[in-house]
Amino acid sequence: MLCRALADAQPRAIAATGTELTVASGDPRTLARDLLDRASEATVVWVGSPDGDPGLTDALAAEATRRGGSVAPEVEVLVGSWDQPGSRLLDVVAVMDRLRSPGGCPWDAEQTHQSLVPYLIEEAHEAVEALESGDDEHIIEELGDVLLQVAFHARVAAERPDGFDIDDISATLVEKLVHRHPHVFGDTEAADAAAVEANWEQLKALEKPHREHPLDGIPAGMPPLARAAKVASRLERAGMNDRLRAEINRRLTESGEGLVAARLMDVVLGARAEGVDASAALRTLLRELAEADLGAEGP
Repeated sequence: MLCRALADAQPRAIAATGTELTVASGDPRTLARDLLDRASEATVVWVGSPDGDPGLTDALAAEATRRGGSVAPEVEVLVGSWDQPGSRLLDVVAVMDRLRSPGGCPWDAEQTHQSLVPYLIEEAHEAVEALESGDDEHIIEELGDVLLQVAFHARVAAERPDGFDIDDISATLVEKLVHRHPHVFGDTEAADAAAVEANWEQLKALEKPHREHPLDGIPAGMPPLARAAKVASRLERAGMNDRLRAEINRRLTESGEGLVAARLMDVVLGARAEGVDASAALRTLLRELAEADLGAEGP
């Protein structure tokens, strides 16, 4: 099996099945001679290029005619196709439908949005752990588990007469991404990531103009350190750094829980100032402790 470039979409799809391809190049006449020479010894499959290999068909016909009927090989043209990126997501939807349909899985059939919440939280944390491990196989598995939760909730909702489905979720996401990236899909310019972030925040503010408090919308269920960093970020954008610092300093004079809370928030602010994610840093330390040899030392 031959092709012009292994990086083209169709050769990539074929190679993904474990089929070996060989690159053959040259102008149409040279390539035609090469293909027919190979075909004199074995069956040759040529995987067409995205541009349709202009001139190759005529060159093959001319070369085959020149060689004569007794030596010219039989040429058969087949039209092939391959799955577009994302096509396996349809398989996820189909499998989820089978699990929730009559005759499927009894456990899956009993689940509700509420009963699935703990699994979504657990899978999100496991995905974070996998991403920080750098292990691709682990990352693929755990992101798949997060994707399962999305498909599961979509399927549960689709069973209601007034519910939504995976297409509603996807359409809303696409609309949001396009709207919040005017520098890509519109005429707005953004020179760097900071400008993109500033545009993003402006658009979010326009979408939710009735937010009365700078901390509205921060989920109460976020892990505390991550929530503290989000609070610090919101107050910074609201120009309330001094208010936050004054509140921390006031509590640093207290004792008990108030003092501990102030110290923790102070650490979060210090981490932000150094460009460090406090939650990630703490997870790294805990992971290293879990992997370390902490056996008792001798005298």
